Amino acid sequence: MTPLTVVTGGSRGIGAATVRHLATAGHDVVFCYRRDAEAADAVLRDVTAAGRRGLAVRADTTDPDQVVRLFDAARQLGEPTGLVNNAGVTSPVGPLQDLTLTDLRRVVDVNLIGYILCAQQAARRFPSGGAIVNVSSAAATLGSPGEYVHYAAAKAATDALTVGLAKELAPRGIRVNTVAPGTIDTDIHTISGVPDRAQRVASRIPLGRAGRADEIAAAIVWLLGDGASYTTGAVLRVAGGL
Repeated sequence: MTPLTVVTGGSRGIGAATVRHLATAGHDVVFCYRRDAEAADAVLRDVTAAGRRGLAVRADTTDPDQVVRLFDAARQLGEPTGLVNNAGVTSPVGPLQDLTLTDLRRVVDVNLIGYILCAQQAARRFPSGGAIVNVSSAAATLGSPGEYVHYAAAKAATDALTVGLAKELAPRGIRVNTVAPGTIDTDIHTISGVPDRAQRVASRIPLGRAGRADEIAAAIVWLLGDGASYTTGAVLRVAGGL
């Protein structure tokens, strides 16, 4: 049976790379996006070109009604057995003392509340067996001092969510894991106000470069597949040695 996987934030960056890798690996894919319909259409065309079925749904994962609508839409293609919680945001780089309440709430809403809402739907809907992969960050253990401590804290909560939910869902054969990327060269850094951040920090990374979205996508696809059948509650760090 062809696996069907739901991916949040699938129109750009790590999410788009993951959707494309999943299609190449034989998955049908339903993914959501917030604004850029043109980018979503481009990803959807690549899914079709890979010979798989796909569906792009405009949805904000911080809204529980829209999350329900996303999973309802997925049923047009069948019963999903995979979820990639990827949708994420940062806010302008700076010390915690300068953080606004608006930015704090947005980062926590997207990077944690949205993950929980989507995982909740997966837990309710997945049959016996399935897999969830949460996209966290190496920041969860590094702390990101002077840049975005609040983002790091939200990602640390994501790691805790993974461990707890893995234990809760294991009796049903549903595996839950995390991929924790380091600095990846995507446009998420534009939101932080430092669009060239990936290049700026490359010298601090033991491997001497920022990562690529495809490298994170490959780890996500592995965790969703049979090759990771005995892996649950794990945090797989893909961070160039950080």
